Amino acid sequence: MTSDAPAATRPSGWQKRYTLVGLCFVGTFICYIDRVNISLAAIAMQNEFGWTDTVKGYVLSSFFIGYMATQVPGGALANRFGGKLVLGFAVIWWSFFTMATPPAAAFSFTVLIIARIAMGIGEGMAFPSMYNLYGRWIPSAEKARAVVITFSGISLGTLSALILTGEIIERWGWPAVFYLFGSTGFVWFVFWQWRVYNTPKAHPSISPEELAYIEATAAPPEPPDFVPYKKIFSSIAVWSIIVNHFCANWGFYVLLAWLPSYFVSELGLSLRDSGFASAAPWLSMFVMSNVAAWIADTMINRGFSVTYVRKQQQTIGLLGAAGFLMLVSGVEPGQTTLAIVYMCCALGALSFVLSGFATNHLDIAPRYADVLLGVTNTAGTIPGIIGITITGYLVDQTGSFAAPFHLAAGIFVFGAVVFLLFSTGKKLFD
Repeated sequence: MTSDAPAATRPSGWQKRYTLVGLCFVGTFICYIDRVNISLAAIAMQNEFGWTDTVKGYVLSSFFIGYMATQVPGGALANRFGGKLVLGFAVIWWSFFTMATPPAAAFSFTVLIIARIAMGIGEGMAFPSMYNLYGRWIPSAEKARAVVITFSGISLGTLSALILTGEIIERWGWPAVFYLFGSTGFVWFVFWQWRVYNTPKAHPSISPEELAYIEATAAPPEPPDFVPYKKIFSSIAVWSIIVNHFCANWGFYVLLAWLPSYFVSELGLSLRDSGFASAAPWLSMFVMSNVAAWIADTMINRGFSVTYVRKQQQTIGLLGAAGFLMLVSGVEPGQTTLAIVYMCCALGALSFVLSGFATNHLDIAPRYADVLLGVTNTAGTIPGIIGITITGYLVDQTGSFAAPFHLAAGIFVFGAVVFLLFSTGKKLFD
């Protein structure tokens, strides 16, 4: 097999692009501690306000209405004005509305929903902005690791939120979670403004060696005159990413929102214990996503085609996760350890998709990766609205999480088949 990526000599030592990736990782971490804390806090809020599981599902899913609305606009703004400006604004915006969640809930249910939608508007601009920067900063041979290091912030932020939230609630009440986590974004913003530049050429202290290495394979730094939307939407490879973003996120968002509730209602754990039980699968995802990225980039550097590697990673991720979700749906009350093991395996397998479809945007359209991610993540956000809501409905109707887990597994299998048939790792858009 021959590689689709050109070879280039990597300079040694700490590089400026590593700082960019590190700050994007921290930004993603903050994004997810702010997003996930409500999955545990909502249990306490449900008890205080008397919500049903269906109503709680509305609260958990309302965030995604705003999140979906700014995916494409966020990508277009980043493509026009640069990812640094857009991401910096986005973090300040969502941090403010994270801190506004408790007073909004105290005022009325409607105002709470508005605050969660507003928070989603800010977070919706995050990943398109990062992809804008990565398209211009990250060489071909480092794409999977850059994306996965960044997305490791998802699993590590989720893990941290689940471990800390229960303890914070028990000590100081659920409102304290939103105030403490929301404030971190303002600290991050100071470092972001100080250390990050939109393009390698704009960085005042980048070395000539790093600049030459980046320019050999990354996208041109100048914004394009126009975005070829017609060509993008007529590509079957693009549609395979769109479908897979939807399918992968269905199970991901269902587990993100409902896993603590599963451990409380299905296995009888306390709020604090459910947080720790829910954290273990996200630790598995953090570890395995980085293992998968190392495997993917190593295979490409050894001559395997990018197309083969992306399909391999996506297939392992979706089919593996589907199998373990089917197993966990048969776990009986009292088998908490077995449920945790199966969930660790499911999310550990699912992490492989980060080196599959999630990196594929940068393969086929490095110059338009920000816009393309906005498009595919719009589809990927739909499960955050309907998948989370349907899960609450199914749990209310059946009294069990088996049906939502079976549904997610079937959607995973469908996505794997589509990606195997129609995806590519070759550059399609210059």
